Amino acid sequence: METEATARSESIDILIAFDETGSLSFASADELEPRDRAQAREYVQNILRRRSYLDFIINQFSSIAVEEMKPMLKNILRLGLYELLFMSGTPDYATINEAVEIAKLKLGSKSGDLVNAILRNIQRDINKLPKPAFEDRTKLVATTFSHPEWMVKRWVKRFGEREAFQLMQANNQRPNYYVRVNNLRTKTEYFKLRMEKLDIEFEESEWLPGYFKVDSVAPFISKGLLKKGICLVQDIAAGFAPTIVEPMPGETIYDLCAAPGTKSIVMSDMMQGEGTIMAVDINPDRLEMLAQSAMDYGAENIKIRKDDVRELKLKLADGVLLDAPCTGTGVLSKRADLRWKRTEEDLENAVILQEELLDEAANHVKRDGRLIYSTCSIEPEENWEQVQKFLEKYDNYELESLEDFLPEEVLAEDGFAYQTYPHKHGCDGHFGVRLIRVK
Repeated sequence: METEATARSESIDILIAFDETGSLSFASADELEPRDRAQAREYVQNILRRRSYLDFIINQFSSIAVEEMKPMLKNILRLGLYELLFMSGTPDYATINEAVEIAKLKLGSKSGDLVNAILRNIQRDINKLPKPAFEDRTKLVATTFSHPEWMVKRWVKRFGEREAFQLMQANNQRPNYYVRVNNLRTKTEYFKLRMEKLDIEFEESEWLPGYFKVDSVAPFISKGLLKKGICLVQDIAAGFAPTIVEPMPGETIYDLCAAPGTKSIVMSDMMQGEGTIMAVDINPDRLEMLAQSAMDYGAENIKIRKDDVRELKLKLADGVLLDAPCTGTGVLSKRADLRWKRTEEDLENAVILQEELLDEAANHVKRDGRLIYSTCSIEPEENWEQVQKFLEKYDNYELESLEDFLPEEVLAEDGFAYQTYPHKHGCDGHFGVRLIRVK
């Protein structure tokens, strides 16, 4: 049980840091063995996916409200309860013992006794646990599905209860993962042979060439395939934006708000390393990561520029990709922390920033060039409504149909946009359009 305890204790520390700072970082788990590191990530993400429900159950069996508990005690209980309810690999008695030992070590014997009493009482009633029962329907749904109330209100109003439930259930599942072969380092057929040799199960996507659905990215990390630049991790829906940029060898392409740079690397591959990709971002640390990735993946035509996109002084480009900062409501399965960080005010601020960025991006496209606007959001204000506002202001841009670029099932707005949803498409929620500068 020693390795599991290490993964447990590390995940508790990560959850505490998130509770206290609102920032989720797995850097402290880097010292763990790869298997334990992956387990710590699974613990953290799954607990964040179910946090409201876990807290509700703890409150039913504890004399101390979760809100009044020390962060350490709260997260020891969350982890223990998550294992009892959702993991079958460890016997219940072992799960409880591990939680008790961590509590004794970190908080003392009294806290260990409290953890023991709460978890054993829950385990005893595990087949007849109380269900959330609030008069406030929004609170009831928010607690059951572990999403903030403001999101629940929006989605129920927009989709109806049944579909909103399906969306939230999808957000609470372990997501599908995709890897994309990097043709700057290998060929697709060789990559498939390599995966078969490593006994990695994969399913080749019919939507885009070179994308493979896999159960886990851990083997690709442990075998060094990412570090060697053989493949990269990218959700299939995130590949739609580079696809509709349609970058050609020899062209000049701007990737705005580019870090950490996965889309730049994909476009470099599509351009066979010929031409120029100017990757612009304001964050120097993330640009360092991008520079390292470009080296690893052999994407030598990526040039890096630290700048605020709203203050760019660059010549005109053949294509501009603005993958805009957004609320990230389409990626809440992979980024479970975002649901607890985002607010309605964040949505309003994101919309304002996106409009400013789009205004500037529009000034850097050649005549007959293309401007791609994309997000990983499912909120209309950040997506189609943002595009409609843009078109009202700029009569020198027109939308182009995406029917020749992407599969029909992901198209929206009569084929002039793509929009994916986790519960409908089995991938992250992404949006994008292709605008052509006509004069």
